[in-house]
Amino acid sequence: MEIAPLKRVAFYTLGCKTNQYDTEAMQEQFRKHGYTIVDFEADADVYIINTCTVTSLSDRKSRQMIRKAHRTNPQAIIAVVGCYAQRASGEVLDIPGVSVVLGTNDRMNIVDYVEKAYRDRQAVNAVGDIMRVRDFEETPIDFYEGRTRAILKIQEGCNQFCSYCIIPYARGPVRSRKPDSVKAEVERLAQRGFKEVVLTGIHIASYGKDLGDRMDLLGLLKLIHDVPGIERIRLGSLEPNLLTEDFVAAVRRLPRVCQHYHISLQSGCDATLRRMYRRYTTGQYREIVDRLRAAMPDVAVTTDIMTGFPGETEEEFETTLDFVRSIGFSRIHVFQYSPRQGTPAAEYPDQVPAEVKERRSRSLIRLGHEMEAAYLGRFVGREETVLFEKECAEKEGYFEGYTEHYIRVLAPAAGDIVNSLHPVRIDKANGTYLEGTIVYA
Repeated sequence: MEIAPLKRVAFYTLGCKTNQYDTEAMQEQFRKHGYTIVDFEADADVYIINTCTVTSLSDRKSRQMIRKAHRTNPQAIIAVVGCYAQRASGEVLDIPGVSVVLGTNDRMNIVDYVEKAYRDRQAVNAVGDIMRVRDFEETPIDFYEGRTRAILKIQEGCNQFCSYCIIPYARGPVRSRKPDSVKAEVERLAQRGFKEVVLTGIHIASYGKDLGDRMDLLGLLKLIHDVPGIERIRLGSLEPNLLTEDFVAAVRRLPRVCQHYHISLQSGCDATLRRMYRRYTTGQYREIVDRLRAAMPDVAVTTDIMTGFPGETEEEFETTLDFVRSIGFSRIHVFQYSPRQGTPAAEYPDQVPAEVKERRSRSLIRLGHEMEAAYLGRFVGREETVLFEKECAEKEGYFEGYTEHYIRVLAPAAGDIVNSLHPVRIDKANGTYLEGTIVYA
């Protein structure tokens, strides 16, 4: 009996911008094989869940989405890819409904694995040893959704091995995308009308470390900076030590590079940083932020901060609060420590109780809101260039977009201004965004 062909595929992505890029690359493979991409809530023939494993909550969300897909269509092929699949392939394969498990490599063959599982009526475990992978997997994208800002993956893997982090074990060693390949994709994006690209990866500060002396992140920025049509280049999360005096001085001369730096902190206490195996001190971090602000007075400095790391005392947490307050970030992302089996910190004594993590997290989030409001208030009365991305759902007749500092701005407009840059006079700050009036020539 002839087997009916698979036609509809749905995707769900958890985690970081790198995962978002990987999902778009897999969608492209399915399109090339004649599949139709449908909403994840729809009845599909195939469901692809691109997972995250940064915390135990990420694992739980991944399992929830797998079970949701199975409830929607018990006959569907469910393929689970990404970091959680890489780290715990056997565990994932035991979840009812899972037909394919694929980790963080070989995603260009996702369609073959799905169709093999469907044809053979047998589960496929395609997870390999990621620590042996040495080459960047090219996953170029030719089809782009109609957006104004495009994510562009330039790097894979991490060699840092912080004591709490499972990602180096899930993503493998550093692999950099070839510079010519990056430039070619930037050129394709420009030809399709994109105005902004976001360079992303697992550890983009390490870009080029596997390429010898041929290229580093600064060299890549210079290579793509003058591609016609691209107005902005935004950097993903960075390690502090990348931002040397030479780097900051050089990037300041590249006006299309956005003055928005997400610089991972994790803790504002040196004793905690040492236990985390972080490779800087709070003093060095402060020097780096001061260096950026001296070169770019309005620079947006955002960060990640972890609460409840093993052994974090009340005194250490208060030290972190004081340090964060003194830096004055424009935005912070707060998350609670979650033990990851296989990492040194999971075996540390003095694990912090959940209720203490929650209390500390709330304190940091409150401080983050205060700092964000103070930063936004600086722009009232000024003129800022905004790349408008879509009509505003909150206010009829308004459009919304972002400044180079990644500040959301709402402004009224009579016609369609999506995917265009306009100067906006900022009239007021409103919580987490700004409102203004477009200044027409």
